[in-house]
Amino acid sequence: MPRLVAVSNRIADPRRTAAGGLAVALADALSASGGLWFGTSTQRDDRAGSDQGGEAKVHLQRAGEVTLATLALRREDHDAYYVGYSNGVLWPVFHYRLDLADFDAGDIDGYRRVNRLLAHKLMPMLRADDVIWVHDYHVIPLAAELRALGSTHRIGFFLHIPLPPPLILAAIPQHEWLMRSLFAYDLVGFQSNTDLRHFARYVQAEGRAEQRGDDLFHAFGRSVRARAFPIGIDVDEFASLLQGREAQETLATMREQYAKRKLLVGVDRLDYSKGLPQRVRAFRRLLERHPENRMSATLIQVASPSREDVDAYADIRRELEGLCGAINGEYGELDWMPVRYIHRTVARRRLPGLYRAARVGLVTPLRDGMNLVAKEYVAAQDPADPGVLVLSRFAGAAEQLGDDALLVNPYDTQGTADAIQHALRMPLDERRTRHERLLACIREHDVHRWHRTFLQTLTEEHA
Repeated sequence: MPRLVAVSNRIADPRRTAAGGLAVALADALSASGGLWFGTSTQRDDRAGSDQGGEAKVHLQRAGEVTLATLALRREDHDAYYVGYSNGVLWPVFHYRLDLADFDAGDIDGYRRVNRLLAHKLMPMLRADDVIWVHDYHVIPLAAELRALGSTHRIGFFLHIPLPPPLILAAIPQHEWLMRSLFAYDLVGFQSNTDLRHFARYVQAEGRAEQRGDDLFHAFGRSVRARAFPIGIDVDEFASLLQGREAQETLATMREQYAKRKLLVGVDRLDYSKGLPQRVRAFRRLLERHPENRMSATLIQVASPSREDVDAYADIRRELEGLCGAINGEYGELDWMPVRYIHRTVARRRLPGLYRAARVGLVTPLRDGMNLVAKEYVAAQDPADPGVLVLSRFAGAAEQLGDDALLVNPYDTQGTADAIQHALRMPLDERRTRHERLLACIREHDVHRWHRTFLQTLTEEHA
């Protein structure tokens, strides 16, 4: 079996799957092949060089069958590559927020410099038959840098965030170079068919690519396959967390404290892509237009801290806190607060208990690659008395779950409020039917199928 080499900006111990995220997704595949996971460190090393001749050292450690390799960056490189370009340009543009992008010409140089450094540090660690899987927007040009060093490995790339339409992509300075970098891969994966269509339209219009077959694109002297591989969760692993002490404590507490209430829950990072102010406004409209929900419905909104040193995030925090305070001030009573706003991270082991207690799960981003909270909410429900998923049509998950979730346009405050009212009043039989189909879907398209299908496709192209 070829060794799997995974590359991402951040890495994690795949044995600690309670951490969630990419560690859960890659744990099986990395462990089975005795794999290598390579990325940057949370530490800074201002003594290290920033080019291939520099003194930056790779730190190695074992995690069971997996080797973890991290590279400490200089503060200057980190700020340009991660803060400046990855999260100051690519993140907002890929989430359709050109107004929040900071097109500082110096940051793209840092982004290219760090990807070149990563390639130079990774290349000596590779074996001839390794299969390389590169993850997300921080390292888009990594394959091109590896090819320049002589790599002939099978290299795949997966974009975890959405890909915007061509005209939005074209707003990025040097967008041609960025998208051309994808043709250094053998396989490029997206979360949804919408993202795949955006890619096809861009490379055909801007790169004059020829489409050969359903998923093969040829341009710049290379061919790349591009497909949608919607990521999932480990349904059984997440459901098993519900039996744990932390989840059971959370469930018992919620049921005791809100015995006379119907809970609505939202769990998100505090990010402008998540549509949190729009969600809170929709809840306010619900209380305004459907007063029977006063003293009855309570929204618990968890908004985990995220990039709080960036002005846009500080602004959305102030806006969200102001909205929650205004609703509680206007509608709250001595024994009932409409909104419980929590600005901290809730441990993953507690989340299944919170989801199980909620009659309505609110997943209403303005744009999202997939959004696994929607799938976690479904996995945590009691099949005999399940809650209802209210889901944004702009989340990648809507392509899979849209028939049985209640789809909403998060920009439509009244429409979202009406959907919440529908969810709160939905009969038990309908809730059971919808949940049964949602659960079957997330089981069929789980995280194991995701990584197995991607890697099989990548391998088949070179069989």
